[in-house]
Amino acid sequence: MAKPRYPMGGMGGNMNNMIKQAQKMQQEMLKMQNEIEEQEFEATAGGGVITVKMTGAKQLTAVEIKPEAVDPDDVEMLQDLIITAVNEAMKKVDETNNAKMSKLTGGMSIPGLF
Repeated sequence: MAKPRYPMGGMGGNMNNMIKQAQKMQQEMLKMQNEIEEQEFEATAGGGVITVKMTGAKQLTAVEIKPEAVDPDDVEMLQDLIITAVNEAMKKVDETNNAKMSKLTGGMSIPGLF
């Protein structure tokens, strides 16, 4: 009679452990995402004449424009500075998210997570 390929608890036990680890990782990821979403990120442009603040959920919460940034003859520059600052804030959110997720996954890239 052939010997069973996986003794009792062999494959099934490993599968249960993997499922438990995946569930734990999922809970940790959700906790980390919530923490990031509650954080505030700040970025500036134009040497600090434009400052924007954004949550980790990428919700813009503040835009500060110093008077010297306002030139009625060059509105386009002001618009560009605002766009630059907002994009920089979003980049900071993404970098923070990716760094924290990488720590959680041990640097392993898991498609669809981030």
